[in-house]
Amino acid sequence: MVEEKNRKIIAAFVLAFGTFAVLIALYLDVFHREAQIRGGLLVIGLLFLLTGVRLYPVKNRKRMVNILFLLPLLAAFCITVLIPFVFGIFYSFTNWNGIKFTQFVGLNNYIQMFQAPDYLYSLFITFLFTVLNMTTVNVMAFALALLCTSGVRGKNFYRASFFLPNLIGGIVLGYVWQFIFNKVFPSLLKGSVSMLTDPNLALIAILIVSTWQYAGYIMMIYVTGLQSVPKDILEAAGVDGAGRFQTLIHMKLPMIANTFTVCIFLTLVNSFKQFDLNFAITNGAPSRILGAKAIASTEFLALNIFNTAIAKNQYALGQTKAVVFFVILAMVSMTQVYFSKKKEVEL
Repeated sequence: MVEEKNRKIIAAFVLAFGTFAVLIALYLDVFHREAQIRGGLLVIGLLFLLTGVRLYPVKNRKRMVNILFLLPLLAAFCITVLIPFVFGIFYSFTNWNGIKFTQFVGLNNYIQMFQAPDYLYSLFITFLFTVLNMTTVNVMAFALALLCTSGVRGKNFYRASFFLPNLIGGIVLGYVWQFIFNKVFPSLLKGSVSMLTDPNLALIAILIVSTWQYAGYIMMIYVTGLQSVPKDILEAAGVDGAGRFQTLIHMKLPMIANTFTVCIFLTLVNSFKQFDLNFAITNGAPSRILGAKAIASTEFLALNIFNTAIAKNQYALGQTKAVVFFVILAMVSMTQVYFSKKKEVEL
């Protein structure tokens, strides 16, 4: 008991010293202190932390080893995601210019954001696009999945062909389709103009490209769900006289309800965060007159945040919009998952 107690004291001291060294190194780095020892302090601190974890007497040594191996991943997550997110919330209450801030402004950034007509319109058009894109992608993907699991000849070729657009980068794909809408379609249809010149048709153009690109990816998930349905159940339904449509509605759909939850979640999040296609195809154009003011008719929220922070050099306001963007996306996605899971239980 005495030896275990002494070991705990030594381990606690080593952990405390390691934590202190890491915090000092992070302080020197965050506040840009010109100190050459910060790198050495960080390495020494991490070594002491690992040694302290190793020395600390625990009954379940395997659990400690697992935690030890998780530390690099957790550290990377904290450095690249968690810490920037916390700093982003903090900067949204300041006049941050991308490098430093001079004063706190409270809720002024949030008030300014919700008073801006272009932001409110971007919020509306993003929700509209999300609903339309989520519907078209899932309907198209499920139809393609039914085709690829129906026993048709060359189904593997169809799967690869339908999935191929998803492998093309969004920026490249956007510029290719921009050329098609501006040059190819008007030349084929004499007397017509580009869809990208009309505020309403430009949104439909982005919807077409997004569905064409993403439906093949979602199709593969639906194919996996449909193939997981037990064949003996389908054969029993056929013996009882159920047709293909009845089997689909009353057998397959309830049994792949969890697949619908995953696919709807993925398409919802992807649609809400749409940026690359929006940037490459229209970059927010064309303009629409709203309340005697010109508004970018196809500027989704992600592009609006980018333009605010980068193009207009309003980093604090852009960060404020990014925080609200995260909150809205989290609320919408969690609500969707909750109701989808509830529907799974009912089915």
